[in-house]
Amino acid sequence: MTIPQPALPASVATAWWNNAAVRGVFYQVAVLAGVIGLGWYLVSNTLDNLATRGIAAGFGFLGREAGFGIGESLLAYSPADTYARAVAVGLLNTLIVSVLGIAFATVLGTVIGIARLSSNWLIARLSTIYVEGVRNIPVLLQLFLWYSLITEALPGPRQAFNPVSGIFLSNRGFKFPVPVWENAHTIAAAAFVAGCLAAVLIHRWAKRRQDLTGQPFPSVWAGTAAIVGMPFIAFLAAGAPTAMSVPELKGFNFVGGGLISPEFAALWFGLTVYTASFIAEIVRSGIQAVSHGQTEAAQALSLTRGLVLRLVVLPQAMRVIIPPLTSQYLNLTKNSSLAVAIGYPDLVSIANTAINQTGQAIEGIAIIMAAYLTVSLSIAAFMNWYNKKMALVTR
Repeated sequence: MTIPQPALPASVATAWWNNAAVRGVFYQVAVLAGVIGLGWYLVSNTLDNLATRGIAAGFGFLGREAGFGIGESLLAYSPADTYARAVAVGLLNTLIVSVLGIAFATVLGTVIGIARLSSNWLIARLSTIYVEGVRNIPVLLQLFLWYSLITEALPGPRQAFNPVSGIFLSNRGFKFPVPVWENAHTIAAAAFVAGCLAAVLIHRWAKRRQDLTGQPFPSVWAGTAAIVGMPFIAFLAAGAPTAMSVPELKGFNFVGGGLISPEFAALWFGLTVYTASFIAEIVRSGIQAVSHGQTEAAQALSLTRGLVLRLVVLPQAMRVIIPPLTSQYLNLTKNSSLAVAIGYPDLVSIANTAINQTGQAIEGIAIIMAAYLTVSLSIAAFMNWYNKKMALVTR
């Protein structure tokens, strides 16, 4: 027997606080209003404090003369240039060490990860010692170690190692001859980019051709010929200038030539060695995630161990390796900000100098955050695209 429930008064039944949907909208609007109010308070309070101290707000300072020098720069720079150009120099320096670190850490980490699975007892144990030792020491301490070794173990410029004429190794860095840049080098650089694109197209065409006909094509050799041959031919066609800038000892340092500074070398080597220890574990776990039956089937086809690893195991392991590998690439890029501790003029170091001179800390920090955010999102987007490309296609 059902007991009838008394009807609620109309005033209670229609009250908004009894409607879950209305309450949800109300709470969201209230939270949004609170966030906006807090943001308005922080911004207005900051602007008032800046005005009290006579500090101008905004990014207008980027157009003013910087007035400080930068020790390393691939871009032409002088103290008379603007803060904007100084920041661009710092960003380029950060990108250079990040790209080189990612490339070399990937190669070293892959080799160490494979070595950990070696049947050779000594190689496997040495690889384990490397991984467990390096990845458990803070990267900042490792940067200090490498920088101290480079600057303390190497002699001064007057006693520099000179194994070959024009090449010097000292505690001021590694000096070597470089070509005097001319139009021919610009043309050769453009041809190199075109050669890389041609190599990619050749590889795609060869893969499509093999899928359709079963006939292999030496795409690796053809791509290498395009990457090497096109710049060489373009360089010869442009006149092949041979002028070189050779380093010479003048006073207490070298002038001319190219330079790999101790700061750059310590940062590059430290980030590479540290990140490679994590990549090695990622590669090892990815290889072990592939069923051993795949290896046995490949060996039954009389494939060598190298071909089994390259053609069967690693392509399948990449689907496990890529996601955590992306995180290590991002970590290496962000860890490059530790360059300020050893004096390498990266984005953080140059932005800090600009902040100290102008007093516009908020804008300077915003530039650093925006730069790292943009670079990190670009790396993540590329790796996500590559991960989708390597993923299994299911029907």
